[in-house]
Amino acid sequence: MTTTTQDVITLKLERTFDTMDANRDGYVDWTDYQQLADRYIQGYRLDRADRRARALHTFCQIYWLELLRHADVNSDRLTKDQFVTANRLAVIDTSRLNVTEGGGHAMFDVIDVDGDNEISKDEFSRFLRDVWRIDAPDAMDSFARLDTDGDGVISRHEFIRAIREHFLSNDPDAPGSLFFGHV
Repeated sequence: MTTTTQDVITLKLERTFDTMDANRDGYVDWTDYQQLADRYIQGYRLDRADRRARALHTFCQIYWLELLRHADVNSDRLTKDQFVTANRLAVIDTSRLNVTEGGGHAMFDVIDVDGDNEISKDEFSRFLRDVWRIDAPDAMDSFARLDTDGDGVISRHEFIRAIREHFLSNDPDAPGSLFFGHV
């Protein structure tokens, strides 16, 4: 059976929802986004006053508000279907926030611990382990796919492109489609 173009993006967003739903109650809410920001802050031992921690937290707040706006719900939490729909709308509506650019840069700045504008294998491994809590043996295979020029590091450009692909690419084999496992 062949997956349709729309289904690939839906599958990726559903996996994102499953990863974001920290308490597994079938909804995402602001606390799930706070917990995501906290996983970055704790995983990278950042002081909450650190500019990178503040930027990431601010991005999470604005992103969450954009999801609520695009879901058009009278609630402060989203079901999986509402989350998928809201994300599809939020990533194409850049009138208030460019989700792929803003989030990508905020995450990159935290992951790039040594500040050399590249993500090394060790930095990426830490990101998977400490933020997304992924320990699968093949998880590091995504590093090689994200390193599209094969130079042994993920550049800022490669990372931002992968974030964009995660939300917008219809190609199940695109590097950005691998963030939460192969579709």
